[in-house]
Amino acid sequence: MVFFQAELLLGYAYVHWLHEKLSPHKQVLVHVTLLILSLLMLPVAADPAWKGDASTDPSWAVFVVLTIAVGAPYLMLSTTGPLMQAWYALAFSKPGTEIKPYRLYALSNLASMLALLSYPIVIEPFFGVQHQANMWSMGYAVFALGALLTGVVVWKSHAPRAAKKVDATPAVRPSFRECLLWVGLAATASILLLTLTQQLTNDVAPVPFLWVLPLSIYLLSFILCFDAPRYYVRPAFLIALPIALVTVDYVLSHGQSVPVMVTLLTLSLFVFCMVCHGELVRRKPPVRYLTLFYLMLSVGGALGGTFVGLVAPAIFNAYFELPIGLFLCAALTSVVVWKESPKALRIGIAIALVLFSARLVYLSIEYVSGYRVVMRNFYSQLRVEDVPTANGIKRIMRHGNIIHGEQYMDENLRRKPTAYYCPQSGVGLALNSLSTAQPQKIGIVGLGVGTLATYGRPGNEMRMYEINDQVLDVARAEFTYLSDSPAKMVSILGDGRLMLEREPPQQFDLLAMDAFSGDSIPTHLLTLEAMKIYLGHMKPDGILAVHITNQYLDLQPVMAAIAQHYGKVGLLYSLPKNSGEPFCRHTVWALLMSPERAATLPKELQGGVKLVPRPGFKAWTDGFSNLIDILK
Repeated sequence: MVFFQAELLLGYAYVHWLHEKLSPHKQVLVHVTLLILSLLMLPVAADPAWKGDASTDPSWAVFVVLTIAVGAPYLMLSTTGPLMQAWYALAFSKPGTEIKPYRLYALSNLASMLALLSYPIVIEPFFGVQHQANMWSMGYAVFALGALLTGVVVWKSHAPRAAKKVDATPAVRPSFRECLLWVGLAATASILLLTLTQQLTNDVAPVPFLWVLPLSIYLLSFILCFDAPRYYVRPAFLIALPIALVTVDYVLSHGQSVPVMVTLLTLSLFVFCMVCHGELVRRKPPVRYLTLFYLMLSVGGALGGTFVGLVAPAIFNAYFELPIGLFLCAALTSVVVWKESPKALRIGIAIALVLFSARLVYLSIEYVSGYRVVMRNFYSQLRVEDVPTANGIKRIMRHGNIIHGEQYMDENLRRKPTAYYCPQSGVGLALNSLSTAQPQKIGIVGLGVGTLATYGRPGNEMRMYEINDQVLDVARAEFTYLSDSPAKMVSILGDGRLMLEREPPQQFDLLAMDAFSGDSIPTHLLTLEAMKIYLGHMKPDGILAVHITNQYLDLQPVMAAIAQHYGKVGLLYSLPKNSGEPFCRHTVWALLMSPERAATLPKELQGGVKLVPRPGFKAWTDGFSNLIDILK
């Protein structure tokens, strides 16, 4: 998101430079030349060789890959809105005739929203990544041709003369203060879009598609506000704004069921975006300064995205950017209505703003209070808390509302495996079924708090792959599973798939895949190519255990297709919520093994249910995955 906002800023800055410094004919020459050069970067595709270092923060690597793969074409695409509006104004402006180029921005965002909503339904289920890249590249070539033809129209028009006629009554250049207000309103909408998306996907419902909903609302507000002033009914939205602010406060403080939370937060986001973008449009300048307006809008969007995406994870230990965004929304709205308000109302606004600020500070402090540890980075936010139970203190690590492991701190219970890894779980049954006659080698992708280390025996080696260094630090400092285990513990920091790909065959007796971030599954760990890597590290009779517990996605067809493709037997082990096991949580594990191993299962593994491929289901690959097809 930060990358594309930064590219948008560069594109808008380029258009502003063209508009201010070059004649219309020169604008056409420069832009057509750059369009032709950008075609040399096609097709847009990321080279698999650009995997980079699997053990470092990938932020900058993501920027580099996107810049090389799609940077030039997207940069030229990003210029379309303001440049076409500026050329439209130059080509068709006539004395005494009012033109409305700003409405073209509404059409642009409408197209973006339609593409966003149609992609997971129309494109992703039917086309692999390479086909998508080729289709997009062909579409871009058509776009470039259309832009070239538009340039010809501008070239042949009487644009220079039209421009002089428009300039006969020069418009007043917007003040620096006005530009700052444009930046602030755009940045606030961007911050609230990203922070409420974080709230929805981390603490409310970690559904892979849920980011589409707030982004669609964000685009819808652009469409409505730029299409016609009548859609932004200012009195109604200014009344709705404090209600929306209080609503978000209520949700953060008290929580609600998932459907209610999603509804309340998305409706509130709609109000925030309508106010920010509605006030932006009310302050749009004359057409002469159209490109400056869009430049400031893109500056705000890029600042908001950079703050949430890069700065906040580096300086905050929790998601404090949401309260900051709420405050900015309230403060900037107060600024825009200040001059129009009577003195008594101004006093009320000032008091309300101070009280709301104090409330946000309180909520921020309350959010992190009572926890032993609160930390975050690129990958996630982690919180560790001690919870009193009938069996003593239970220490829990959370990512959002998802529990990633827990341990009873009582000396008699702290070595007992719990939650998704208890002895009755699929992975617990598999580990306990391993032979004790000789040392075992066990691989674990996804450390959690290190619960599976409790199954380690003297002489065993357990290799634990973890992408997040903070998870490893917390597991070592706050939990004792790793230090208590009699097995040899080897920790490898980095993306599990990439690290395994670079290692020689490990000959695992069992490899457990448990790499989760909330309920959102990293699909690259469940493709045929990924499984080929894992199986290459297994002994012929080894067991591949995959944790597929998920509230929103049914991963059984994925595992069944993989088992069928590689000639393996897939067995499902599900432990229900009401299992009656006090130390267990609801969990679902899929075990993949050779037919020979499946034919001689020990007693403890004979309760598995065989995975049966779903007719017509297409196995996931690095170039194809379809999440909609496995929604529950």
